[in-house]
Amino acid sequence: MSDAVRPNTASGAPDADAPASPRPARRSLLAGAALAGAGLAVPAFTAGNARAAGPARAWSGRPSADWGVQAGDVGERSGVIWARSDRPAVMTVETAATESFRGARRWRGPLLGPGTDFTGTTALHGLPPGEQIHYRVTLADPDDPRRASRPVTGTFRTVPARRSAGVRFLWSGDIAGQGWGINPDRGGWRVYDEMARLDPDFFLCSGDTIYADGPIAPSVTLPDGTVWRNLTTEAKSSVAQTLDEYRGAFRYNLLDAHLRRFNAQVPQITQWDDHEVRNNWYPGQILDDPLYTEKRVDVLAARARRAFSEYFPLSTLAPGDPDGRVHRVMRHGPLLDVFVLDMRTYRDPNSRNRQVDDPQGILGAHQLKWLKRELSRSRAVWKVIAADMPLGLVVADGETDFEAVSQGDPGAPLGRELQIAELLRHIKHSRITGTLWLTADVHYTSAQHYAPERAAFKDFAPFWEFVSGPLSAGGFPSVPLDGTFGPRQTFLKAPTRANVSPAELPPNYGEVSIDGHSGELTVRLREEGGRVLYTQVLKPGRVGQ
Repeated sequence: MSDAVRPNTASGAPDADAPASPRPARRSLLAGAALAGAGLAVPAFTAGNARAAGPARAWSGRPSADWGVQAGDVGERSGVIWARSDRPAVMTVETAATESFRGARRWRGPLLGPGTDFTGTTALHGLPPGEQIHYRVTLADPDDPRRASRPVTGTFRTVPARRSAGVRFLWSGDIAGQGWGINPDRGGWRVYDEMARLDPDFFLCSGDTIYADGPIAPSVTLPDGTVWRNLTTEAKSSVAQTLDEYRGAFRYNLLDAHLRRFNAQVPQITQWDDHEVRNNWYPGQILDDPLYTEKRVDVLAARARRAFSEYFPLSTLAPGDPDGRVHRVMRHGPLLDVFVLDMRTYRDPNSRNRQVDDPQGILGAHQLKWLKRELSRSRAVWKVIAADMPLGLVVADGETDFEAVSQGDPGAPLGRELQIAELLRHIKHSRITGTLWLTADVHYTSAQHYAPERAAFKDFAPFWEFVSGPLSAGGFPSVPLDGTFGPRQTFLKAPTRANVSPAELPPNYGEVSIDGHSGELTVRLREEGGRVLYTQVLKPGRVGQ
């Protein structure tokens, strides 16, 4: 399927020479990362392959990497670098301590070809801890290495070995959902520039990285009569079912220059949720939906999982790897471990969620065992559990079934709550301190404190859950709380009607900073424009805060 861009303007793509946003001192704006300036620079397309209209002419006949670069799953001495070519090419990565690339170290990467949609990753090892790493990617013709692309540059910080450096990271999710895509009138997704200015060590994307089930139309009329315009592509004109259509949904997001620039400046930890496949999916589901000719969700999920693995630099999931997984632990020095969950792949079917025995649950027995073991092994001051769905918010699936953990019964744990109760009991009895939960999914922002004195289930230690998002999707009203684990909502900001546009509801994201000396962890819930909506400071080594 071709990715022909439909700009919906008489003059085509918006001005690519708009002035650049200021950058933090520790991250200079890299010419290669910008790709085409600070505005919404839209690559033109022919025959389904990306080819930037400006730079590509000067490098005619050579491979190009106009989809940008990404770094992911960065550790003390390691990281994974991603790129996409417009044709078969050999990927090479160089790393250095400075932007001059003097004394650069060279890494030969894979051959990028049609089998992975011309994407590929290169794993880096033996890097110095706690240092700014500059990297550049070059793509070369496999038959003639002299025919190489213009280098595309990026940067990231490796994890410090000492706690004094502190940690700062951001999280959010829900991108290009409910028909709200890249709007050229608004200059695209400017929130990514704002997040980059905070100079985070990494960005945790909490799922719904795309909306494969959400076509994007050229325009949407808003309640006040104004028109929201979208950049559109053929791949986003219908729900994704084929592998190429799923790939096209991931490519759509990368049309935004702000996102490409952010990717080149901020390493990411990425997880998935439902919309990478289809709304509210679960393994074994058979669809009753006229929009889908392929009714087997397992077939759709396999295609989506492959595209997901091709478009993000994940250390535990490679295209076609039968043993690959999304759940993993990312260790960020003495202060922080991030436990990335997969609440999709191993879950049981959505149901009334009131069964009295549920060994499969939302994580699956194997992932639960893994999580308990890794939490017990962790020596980090803080242990962030990155969940792609909330715990105590009642997320429905239709009239009778439920999509997340809770089902609205405030009594003893039932259904998927049984598995979470087992996990919370383990955390308490193993004396694991410093746990907090971060998530997105519900398209509003909130903070919940869970405590046994308010709960029907009491055998757990108090903890916090923070929700952010959406980054670029419809905003939705808040859902009820379930009393089983005793949540008390200390902050909520949500619209009063469904699918409120980003023009009315600014994008939301969260910030976590950990002081390297005191160990205090501060959560700030933010919205685009720099406004801090809510702040919570947590003390290290304490239970329940």
